[in-house]
Amino acid sequence: MKKTFNLQVENKNQDRNVDSIKNEIRKYIKREQKKSLPEGKDFWFFDCKFAKDEDTPKEISFADIIKFVNEAVEANSKTFYLEIISRAEEKVVEEEIVEIIELSEEGEIKEN
Repeated sequence: MKKTFNLQVENKNQDRNVDSIKNEIRKYIKREQKKSLPEGKDFWFFDCKFAKDEDTPKEISFADIIKFVNEAVEANSKTFYLEIISRAEEKVVEEEIVEIIELSEEGEIKEN
């Protein structure tokens, strides 16, 4: 999804307009998550960019999308640009670091 949203629409309450925009974003995300994953991939990852009015888009985290929409509304921006690109990712298992704890002769605990 690469789209510029209008926050100030004639004959439409701004709160309802913002709610419909958020709903459209959530529907898009759900639709992308329902797609079948390619073989060898474990989950969908979303690359997101956001810009108010005529600014250049900046990368944002997926969890902060609604926060940035709310900030654009509070700043009285006329429009904002949102880009959400989904890509399949493979789960990376990090090596667990196991500490070996030995009990010394005196009863003290040593960590190696």
